[in-house]
Amino acid sequence: MAAETASPRSDPESKAQAVFRKHGGVLRMADALREGIHRRRLYAMRDEGQIETLARGLYRLTDADPPSSPDLLTVAAKVPHGVVYLISALAFHEMTTQVPHEVWLGVPRNSEPPRLDYPPIRAVRLSPGPYAAGIETHELDGVRVKVYSREKTIADCFKHRNEVGLDTVLEAVRMYKDQGRVDADAVLRYASVCRVARVARPYLESLL
Repeated sequence: MAAETASPRSDPESKAQAVFRKHGGVLRMADALREGIHRRRLYAMRDEGQIETLARGLYRLTDADPPSSPDLLTVAAKVPHGVVYLISALAFHEMTTQVPHEVWLGVPRNSEPPRLDYPPIRAVRLSPGPYAAGIETHELDGVRVKVYSREKTIADCFKHRNEVGLDTVLEAVRMYKDQGRVDADAVLRYASVCRVARVARPYLESLL
């Protein structure tokens, strides 16, 4: 009689692993439940060291490649209405030499304030026009992250120049120009949405 082959990994566990990998190795509990992974299976995978907790209700496969931007992934999964904003958007687009120590988010004016144990968040409430303008969606490690475009971010920085510093704003404009793909008209359109076109125009005309 032929020797029996080793039994494969249990079917629910195999399916759960496959769902995680489909989502880039990172999954919210709500999405896991929607995909048919039982809550007990998640807890068992956590207790066995197969997944780790990134934030409350957010899990990552421990054998997945390390995420390139874990803070942004966590915030995108936990604050779906938040858009990466100001200094964090500058850093994402490589238009600053600053290293943000918190994740800046633009959120709708009437939304509930985001609450996360980690990472630290600085949320800025925006009226409907400035909130909706210039949102891009980027996929990072299988997670969709909303970020304001380069042009919208420059306009946002002019809007908050007293907070982020004019030197930071002008550095961003210069780095934006150095990257190429300059669209000064788009920057001015977004500056009009943010009601800073009059302030921004002389700097943009001299630098771009």
